[in-house]
Amino acid sequence: MAMIPLPYGIDLFEQVRKDHCYYVDKTHLISEMMSVPFKVNLITRPRRFGKTLAMSMLASFFDIHKDSGEFFEGLEISKNRELCAQWMNQWPVLFVTLKDVSGQDFQDAYGMLRQLISKLCKEHSYLKTSDRVDAEDKVVFNKLYVREGEPDEVKNAFDLFLRMMRAHYGKEVILLIDEYDVPLAKASDNGYYDEMLNVIRVLLGMSWKSNPNLKFAVVTGCLRVAKESIFTGANNFVSNSISDVRYQDCFGFTEAEVARILADGDLSEALPEMKRWYDGYRFGKMEIYCPWDVLLHVLALSQDKKAKPGNYWLDTSHNNIIRRFIDLPDIFVNDKFEILLAGGVIQERIREDLTYDIAHSSEDNLWSILYLTGYLTQVLPEELPGEMTPQEGKTSLRIPNEEVKSVFKDTVQSWFEASVKAGDRSGLFNEWWNGEDEKLTEDVSDILFNTISYYDYKEDFYHAFVAGMFSGAGYEVKSNSEQGKGRADIVIKERRRRRAIVIEAKWPGKRKDATLESECREALDQIERMQYARNLRIEGYRTILCYGAAFLGKDCLIRRAE
Repeated sequence: MAMIPLPYGIDLFEQVRKDHCYYVDKTHLISEMMSVPFKVNLITRPRRFGKTLAMSMLASFFDIHKDSGEFFEGLEISKNRELCAQWMNQWPVLFVTLKDVSGQDFQDAYGMLRQLISKLCKEHSYLKTSDRVDAEDKVVFNKLYVREGEPDEVKNAFDLFLRMMRAHYGKEVILLIDEYDVPLAKASDNGYYDEMLNVIRVLLGMSWKSNPNLKFAVVTGCLRVAKESIFTGANNFVSNSISDVRYQDCFGFTEAEVARILADGDLSEALPEMKRWYDGYRFGKMEIYCPWDVLLHVLALSQDKKAKPGNYWLDTSHNNIIRRFIDLPDIFVNDKFEILLAGGVIQERIREDLTYDIAHSSEDNLWSILYLTGYLTQVLPEELPGEMTPQEGKTSLRIPNEEVKSVFKDTVQSWFEASVKAGDRSGLFNEWWNGEDEKLTEDVSDILFNTISYYDYKEDFYHAFVAGMFSGAGYEVKSNSEQGKGRADIVIKERRRRRAIVIEAKWPGKRKDATLESECREALDQIERMQYARNLRIEGYRTILCYGAAFLGKDCLIRRAE
């Protein structure tokens, strides 16, 4: 197995090249970008698709302060000699990433912004001593340097940088803003959206609104915030989202690129599973793999060829977007979530220009967010299942891959457990302990009816469903624990009263001859045949109730052993 030096966690282009890391060549982004005139170019992609690395690559290519030719040797852009002569290291560049401008309240986030601006001052400290720069601008620059700038000076900081850099170099400045909408997303989550919008609107707007010091600006983010909110006055404004064909292969990995990485690592046999888990995002008309996932799974495979695909989205708070969706009281999406979790397709109206303050105000906006942030992906008309036909004005959507499906599943399960815990379960517990199987059948069916299911109602769903009803209530809950001659599906123990419940759950699958009654009988026969209660008696439990529980779709039947 060949070890290849992949750039795990490195999003700086020059570091990737200096360290001789494996680099998937995306430099054709430069030639594609420069082929169309623009003043402000907004590119939106979901998180972890290489936006920061791409912006770092642009900064390295254009920055007059650098001599970066060696980093581009052998890459596709180096073949375009005319473009390189005109643009490579020929222009002053202000490269800013706003991804760390966040906080629990506005003061925290504003403090992070002042710290970022101070860091930029240190990066461009030559402006302090330049004899070409206006003296009054230097005074403000020095205040920003030590984080003592007034609010208006902070808001106008980028405009100040552009003016001073233009004066110093005698050339217009290229502005690169990475993750421009992160401060707004964090502000929306934490309740200070209007205050942050007031700052960001001026900070960015002054940079490109009829600004004679600006050569052009490239801006990246997850969402295209409505033009009137941020991009007012931006002349020759160009926007590119995941729906557009331009740049469709410039972010993320194509299948050919993933296949090449795996082949170089002697891991080609992993491609089908990699595709099932990490492919499926559609940018323009091309299916794209998430590069973050690919790199981390290749790392796992390089250590163990039998490593199973993992969910690398779980370590981020962004996944609460799904939970916020299903928690909204006036939006009912259970049926649509079930279609998606079963691998199906829904059709919804998508709005690509949003403001974060209204993003959760309607169902259409919420489907739009799930689409634009990568939780759902577009299905082309020729890929629609069965008799489904395209609906005018609507986009066909599905979950892109197994990784995202697992995020949905885990979110739905935690939502179910939380919603059950929030209710009064004492009556339901009494029914279980008192052996009231007819009442249990009715009440559990009602809970099931109001629950979002996943995995097409397979048996593991029902195991989790039943166990979740007892979760967090002071009981010891075990699934598939060894009892008697086998493993019981669910065992509930209450040590204080020395009593226990054994539940065997059955799901007939696609067997046409199966009924809820027959499945319940089979469950009870299995409990008796496998002596599931024996170990519990040996452990000292005096009261042991055994139940067969049969499920089919959202119907259930519960029977107590006599």
